[in-house]
Amino acid sequence: MEKFSNLKSIPSYLSLQNIDTDMIIPKQFLKTIKRTGLGKSLFYEMRYDEKGKIIENFILNKEPYNKSKILLAGKNFGCGSSREHAPWALLDFGVKCVISSSFADIFYNNCFKNGILPIKINEQIVLELADYSHRKEEVEIDLGDQEIKFGNKIEKFEIDPFKKKCLMEGLDDIALSMEKISQIDKFEKEIKINRPWLLNND
Repeated sequence: MEKFSNLKSIPSYLSLQNIDTDMIIPKQFLKTIKRTGLGKSLFYEMRYDEKGKIIENFILNKEPYNKSKILLAGKNFGCGSSREHAPWALLDFGVKCVISSSFADIFYNNCFKNGILPIKINEQIVLELADYSHRKEEVEIDLGDQEIKFGNKIEKFEIDPFKKKCLMEGLDDIALSMEKISQIDKFEKEIKINRPWLLNND
């Protein structure tokens, strides 16, 4: 997983509330287990019409928002089913940080496991950041200092220390397990010596 530290981008703003995971990535695109290639189908029903033609006035189809690394969203973002394809699609599109006043718990935790920083912050701050989106001005995210920097203003945000460590060091579940490989090897050797019957398959 790619390490996360500082991020600068013109944010995109979706004012809709209760954007669920089916809106983020519809069910017909869940057949793959690959984490790549889903970006083109992100927010599919909002980005394309019934014939599959791009809806030009949708924000993520317009310059410079189609290159935004920061997504501002209405409250309760990521509700609905617990599909991990949702953060996969966001990341494949290029979104590395989602800012909202509230998230669905499963989606929130899935973001950290896939290299996306979800920031919970006061709704008024989301609206202030939306003004920067409208003006096409950059916003900076400093994960180390847990700050959002915009204009002359700095807004602090809270994050679980362990989740922060994982993002900054690029540690997903597999990498976390590999960090303990020496302890796992030691445990297996001790089992073979002290409890060999546990390994007997006969």
